[in-house]
Amino acid sequence: MAQNETIYLAGGCFWGLEHALKMLDGVKETTVGYVNGQTADPDYEAVCSDTTGYKEAVKVIYDAQVITLEKILRAFFICIKPEQKDGQGYDTGTQYQTGVYYIDPQTAAVCARFFAAERLKHPAFFTELDAMHNFYPAETYHQDYLQKNPGGYCHISQHEFAAVKALNQEK
Repeated sequence: MAQNETIYLAGGCFWGLEHALKMLDGVKETTVGYVNGQTADPDYEAVCSDTTGYKEAVKVIYDAQVITLEKILRAFFICIKPEQKDGQGYDTGTQYQTGVYYIDPQTAAVCARFFAAERLKHPAFFTELDAMHNFYPAETYHQDYLQKNPGGYCHISQHEFAAVKALNQEK
């Protein structure tokens, strides 16, 4: 029987992160959207205004019997540069701030341990770790964007996508 868990990951532009996470065995469902802002029911234009506090994020529902949270976090850190504040690649602004947002204390503890080890690898570290306070799905055209638009812009390199996919071979 599946044991589905949920985590919210903000990795810059949500298009590429969603595409990468869908490569992982055990990821059951993804939804791109906006996490931890101050307004109700934001849209893309409002989020891009740098006035709402929302970050572009991916809601990930995964089968904990198939994939561990640690492996999902490894994939996440393959895709981001935690040294970059308020942006990834050519995308800049508060909506592109990287972060991991949890909904239960057990997930928070796993994330805290993972973050402690990850911080040691970087001279600067701006990736947030916080509880998920609110999440609103993005507009339909953002869902599965790179699947529908394979030539679309993405800050995640083909090498990084391959590294994420290779995580499936690890036990």
